[in-house]
Amino acid sequence: MSVYEPKILSGGEHRSDDEIMAGCGAAEDSPLVIMELLQRFQVKDVMRSRNIISLSRDDTLRSAKELMRDNKISGLPVLEGRRLFGMVSMNQIIKALEGGWLDDPCRMHMSTSLVVLEEDMPVSIALKYFHNYTFGRFPVLNKAHEFTGILSQRDITNAMLKELAHEIAKLENRSERHIGTDAAEVARAEGAIPYYSLRQFVIVRNDLANAGKAANEIKRMLKDAGVDARIVRKVAVAAYELEINVCIHSLGGSITVILDHQSVTIVAKDRGPGIKDVEWACQDGTSTANDWIRSMGFGAGMGLSNCRRVADVFNINSFVPSGTTVVCEFKLEV
Repeated sequence: MSVYEPKILSGGEHRSDDEIMAGCGAAEDSPLVIMELLQRFQVKDVMRSRNIISLSRDDTLRSAKELMRDNKISGLPVLEGRRLFGMVSMNQIIKALEGGWLDDPCRMHMSTSLVVLEEDMPVSIALKYFHNYTFGRFPVLNKAHEFTGILSQRDITNAMLKELAHEIAKLENRSERHIGTDAAEVARAEGAIPYYSLRQFVIVRNDLANAGKAANEIKRMLKDAGVDARIVRKVAVAAYELEINVCIHSLGGSITVILDHQSVTIVAKDRGPGIKDVEWACQDGTSTANDWIRSMGFGAGMGLSNCRRVADVFNINSFVPSGTTVVCEFKLEV
């Protein structure tokens, strides 16, 4: 008797990274507060993990039909303990009704090639799977490949609405305060010398769809200002490395560029978790990125060594768990 081994696919194996990222093209047009909420949550924060209605492999499709009808749902996981064997959807029930095999066990007709989500995946990434597939729900596994819950679009919507209400209340409480910081105040806060141009970019955690856009804007800004092409290239390298770092290694933050008549200064600030060993982080190839970030072509290294290599002045300060600040300065040729 052969041992049953379900085939479980990751979403990245079904479509290329480019296709998955293209599926979230609307991200750049989304309000920033929505993007921050989507990046703040992980799948495990919004999925249903309790009172999951499930089937065993020996349950019949008729019992599956009755469970779906009584609970007004259109799909059920097939579980034994915490091991996921498959899914039974309304499509299988319809086929069973037509074919007359409602009393067959689920193991004979369940779907076994499954697209699953990881419980520590950001909700923003999970949304791409709903965009790229027609499934109404996805099973969720932990790193040990154990079943931990079910995620549907309704779960995400409910969580977002609750958090949006909370964020709106916070904004209303701050409505009389000045939102945003005067450029001169930012410059003074960063210890910058007099400048003639300053721009700041908000970097959202794991917003891979927009990764690199701030660096491109900084590059365009310097070109328009007539900065030497060799310096522009160096600044662009550092800006990109720092932007990606904030995006995939931190809880989010900002990139500030200050251009004056003597130098270009890039300041990257994040909100944590901080770096325990700064010297280790500044070596080539060091990375704290998880597997699904790496599977998308990011996170091979933190890039701090590249920043230090191209900058005339490089400084990094990091505190656990509050965050990290990196300053790269590039002298302009007189």
